Amino acid sequence: MNAYIEIEHVTKQFGADKVLSDINVTMEKGNVYGFAGNNGSGKTVLMKCICGFLPVTKGTIRVGGRVIGMEIDFPESLGVIIETPGFLPNLSGMRNLQVLADLNRRIGTEEVRFAIRQVGLSPDLKKPVAAYSLGMRQRLGIAQAIMEDPEFLILDEPFNGLDKHGVADIRALLLNLKKRGKTIILASHNSEDIRILCDKVYEMDGGVMKEV
Repeated sequence: MNAYIEIEHVTKQFGADKVLSDINVTMEKGNVYGFAGNNGSGKTVLMKCICGFLPVTKGTIRVGGRVIGMEIDFPESLGVIIETPGFLPNLSGMRNLQVLADLNRRIGTEEVRFAIRQVGLSPDLKKPVAAYSLGMRQRLGIAQAIMEDPEFLILDEPFNGLDKHGVADIRALLLNLKKRGKTIILASHNSEDIRILCDKVYEMDGGVMKEV
């Protein structure tokens, strides 16, 4: 098996509160993995540990053969949407993403414009993000996650705030990314999203994970 993500005996505690309990999962490159479970089940915490945003209490997480938090701080070539994306409210969507692109210096204006179009927004819209609907903000967050064409995406509830057209657009986008060999971890409350998009699904309950 071509293991890309290896989660071995991962436990995460906040004080005496154990939110992840001895999790063991191996994921291959180029597949879409679904995390299902209620709020508080541990899905978001596990995603943050895989990203390197939170250190694990016990165990190891490897992405691309390298241990997160020891050999590298964050996985290489990663796009993330976890919780509500934060943007500068007085700037347009295009300007917001340009500011972020300028920080990393990996892509230019054309790539930013292309990412915005991919999620169904217009790069020429002058409206400030403060005036965006929740769905528009969510689309912009997804554009931010994909704009540098990462190999690996972690998407926590990417369909939040989207109407049915938005859901259809983003599902089609994710299926296209999967076709191009991207590895995607996706959490969604909607079993239909999980069924349509995912190769494998893991159910989380009380910090314990099992394959469905």
